[in-house]
Amino acid sequence: MKISCIIVDDEPIARDILKSHLKKLPNFVLIDECINANQAYEALHQYAPDVMFLDIQMPIITGTEFLRSLRNPPLVVFTTAYPDFALIGFDLNSTDYLLKPITFERFLQATEKIHERLLSRIPKLMTKTEKTHIFIKQNSKFVRVNFNDIIYVLAQRDFSVLYLSDNTNKIVGMNIGVVEEMLLEPSFVRVHRSYIVQLEKIHAIMGNILKTDLKDIPIGPNYRERLLTLLNISS
Repeated sequence: MKISCIIVDDEPIARDILKSHLKKLPNFVLIDECINANQAYEALHQYAPDVMFLDIQMPIITGTEFLRSLRNPPLVVFTTAYPDFALIGFDLNSTDYLLKPITFERFLQATEKIHERLLSRIPKLMTKTEKTHIFIKQNSKFVRVNFNDIIYVLAQRDFSVLYLSDNTNKIVGMNIGVVEEMLLEPSFVRVHRSYIVQLEKIHAIMGNILKTDLKDIPIGPNYRERLLTLLNISS
């Protein structure tokens, strides 16, 4: 899962430390850094980041005042040199509270909390009667995708691409393992380390290739037996 974030801090050294920590985590993408609340406000509306690392003590408008002014804030990790603000930060439902100077070890703990909160927002699909669709993030909005429209999913490094029956596709900022957890079993099955296919969209199997309306898809040797079992085919 790629996690977009911004840094809001008027201190250059503090921003540099956070940037250094973020560079060590390839799934975190820094999309902007801001020195005050006005810049942060513009960044939030332009990029709609997943996470904001927000300093509390800033000129003109403090970090807590800024957060209170937002109707739909992203996840917030407060950063400050003053431990006395911790209770205020948690009262505002911040994801974490980092005390400067921020060590990489402590920063990692905060990123784990970020992952947990973001994953908790992903719908978990239990049965076909309960869920028929998922919502995926596309730019600054969430778009509904019906299960029945998905023919297959292709892994692209830390991203995934959903290929749909109307010949369109949607890029999702999550790796294929996370997407696999969102999709309904056994309607969808992993057939290769890079592919998930909807069983109803499979027209034929020829050797280690399965055919769909859009593409011939390879069957990985570690996935073949489960696929044939689900299709009631004797190997």
